[in-house]
Amino acid sequence: MKYLLIVLLSIFVFGPALAKDKGEVFFENLHDGDKVHSPLVVKFGVKGMNIIPAGTDEPMSGHHHLLVDTHLPNMSEPIPADENHIHFGKGQLETTIELLPGRHTLQLLLGNWTHIPHSPPIKSNKITVIVE
Repeated sequence: MKYLLIVLLSIFVFGPALAKDKGEVFFENLHDGDKVHSPLVVKFGVKGMNIIPAGTDEPMSGHHHLLVDTHLPNMSEPIPADENHIHFGKGQLETTIELLPGRHTLQLLLGNWTHIPHSPPIKSNKITVIVE
């Protein structure tokens, strides 16, 4: 009984702080191995977090970054802004991108109000799409 009380108290006290660990981002309209055409519409999904504009510091929130043909950046620094790290600092939930024919990798990474990834990172699986 004492153990159950400790567990329930821990969930009540620490639950909100640990909730960001349950955040999830994903592609709503794309799957690994999909054959697509360019321009490509990419829809961002999210669970357990609020999507808000960059520069707004609120708990359980962030904004999307689309990583194209690259690896995850340094998780303790702001996500770079270039052709491989596309920022959606206005809180956008989709975009249209142009990709050359061939294989391309895509991954979503949620950044906080200063473009720094959450800890632990809230990221999608990296997928490969084939542009025909």
